[in-house]
Amino acid sequence: MRLLLDELYAPAIAFALRARGHDVVSVHEAEPTLLAAQDEEVLAAGAAAARALVTENARDFRPLETALLAAGGYHHGIVYTSKRQFPRGDPATIGRFVRALDVLLHDPPDLRDRSIFLSRIED
Repeated sequence: MRLLLDELYAPAIAFALRARGHDVVSVHEAEPTLLAAQDEEVLAAGAAAARALVTENARDFRPLETALLAAGGYHHGIVYTSKRQFPRGDPATIGRFVRALDVLLHDPPDLRDRSIFLSRIED
């Protein structure tokens, strides 16, 4: 599974996951025009690059996903996260996030046209 990290995530997360052998890019690196882009554009960019999107923004992306699939479109997966599981501002969050995605990527589910919520791996 290949991932595209939404702009909420530090590029350091993608770097750490690539160091572990995973194909992960951040919108900060992949396509600077995606920074502050409409959510539809970010989802379409992930689909065009055959990447599952990682985002915290379930409130906006869930309806987009539903509408896309209802219209006959497709995506390569959406991995939702939450501030509760991975609180911003906590110095340990990046490491926890990297560990959780690493576990997911070692045994990736088929996310074509599906979404999941990422679980935190306990320290």
